[in-house]
Amino acid sequence: MALEHKLSLRLSQKLILTPQLQLAIRLLQMPLLELSQTLEQELVENPFLEDVQEENTDEELAGEERETADIDSELPGDDAESPLEKMMSGSADFNVDEYFDDRSSDGRDLGYFGQGTNTPVSFEQFASKTPDIYDHLLWQLRLSDAGEDIRLIGEAVIGNIDENGYLTATDEEIAGIANENIINVKKAVDVVQSFDPPGIGARDLKECMILQLKLLGLAGSLAERIVLNNMEELKKKNYQQIARLCNTSVDEVLAAVKVIEGLEPRPARNFFSTNTDYVIPDVFVVKTDDAYQIILNEERLPKLRINSYYKKLLLQKDSFSKEERQFLDEKLRSASWLLKSLDQRNRTIYKVTESIINFQRDFFDRGVQYMKPLNLKNVAVELSLHESTISRVTSNKYLSCSHGVLCFKFFFCSALQSDTGSVSSTSVKDLIRKIVSEEDHRKPLSDQRIVELLKSQNIVIARRTIAKYRDELKVPSQNQRKRSE
Repeated sequence: MALEHKLSLRLSQKLILTPQLQLAIRLLQMPLLELSQTLEQELVENPFLEDVQEENTDEELAGEERETADIDSELPGDDAESPLEKMMSGSADFNVDEYFDDRSSDGRDLGYFGQGTNTPVSFEQFASKTPDIYDHLLWQLRLSDAGEDIRLIGEAVIGNIDENGYLTATDEEIAGIANENIINVKKAVDVVQSFDPPGIGARDLKECMILQLKLLGLAGSLAERIVLNNMEELKKKNYQQIARLCNTSVDEVLAAVKVIEGLEPRPARNFFSTNTDYVIPDVFVVKTDDAYQIILNEERLPKLRINSYYKKLLLQKDSFSKEERQFLDEKLRSASWLLKSLDQRNRTIYKVTESIINFQRDFFDRGVQYMKPLNLKNVAVELSLHESTISRVTSNKYLSCSHGVLCFKFFFCSALQSDTGSVSSTSVKDLIRKIVSEEDHRKPLSDQRIVELLKSQNIVIARRTIAKYRDELKVPSQNQRKRSE
């Protein structure tokens, strides 16, 4: 086939996202924290944007300074020369004791200001770094009698321990990091595994338990044999099978299991802080009489507007070069697009929240058991928006109401058919959680029994669906929920 050049016309339709539309989509799917950071960055980069809150704060501070100046001007003896001014001017009648007596009245001679007290600030009030698991292990490594080469490898071993206390690197990887042979690496791992807390540096749960049993002096015991050979039966709590395999009685197996239950599966648990990460809701829903009020959370967001000074400055056509004027025009358009996109974002979130309240009114009034099936298409059809827009609005955003702080996705759930009509999967999960919490732990309910209990409430559901919902709720199986006492 010969190659040739020719001109041809072709008509086609393409969807092109303008910069304005791209900005609106990007802002719409941002959570509150990311949006706040983006707006702060825009404030720094765009001179046409200003924060109204900062301006009000500056005006308030200026007003306070004026009030303070007025009050100071009314104080008696304002025109008198102070002891410090006398000292600086070299007056002959200046008294050094008078100057320091004046300063000592409020504690200024001690280097701090107090309210009639001379008590120094305690160093215990200063914050200090809490030692973590790595500091604790390195401290023990430096105090150990291991050689210098083993200590260097030990630092590499400690550096590869995760937050649960498990060693995540293989011997070969540590040997490559420390540029040492496998024999010395194994010695260093043994040294670290002998440190406190017991079980530190293990590769998996089984090795972690074995290390703890050895430190308890139970090497070779029935508990160690169960951990080494019968973990699957132990998970299922099949104690009779374990007794047969270990050629012992069930009572001895129960005693060994009691010891195993006292072991720590995560050795580094107590060395990591348990700081609570609080979720900041994007929307507040407050009940007022028979209605619900929607309040958008704008507390952490700067209140932006176009800077009037730069806007007037742009009208001076002869004051700027072509490049400077082009730069200012671009920044002004960018600021206008940002403000319009923010307004559109707030309007869309408000409409979606209002639609969710309309669909899930029973939930807001009565609780989780009255959740209705809902999908993105229902809200999109009601608001005449695309499903992708609803998906962006509800992603990574939270709503605060009388039932707690909930993700927007929580209100969208699939439908299950029952004799009385469709019921939401969320309400079924809540029923399963309630049934399991009220069961006899000595004889926990099977999945089939839960199916029968739900059927008695006119909810028809398959056993495999019960198992699926249990996994989502992190509810163990029947054997794992069983307790002897």
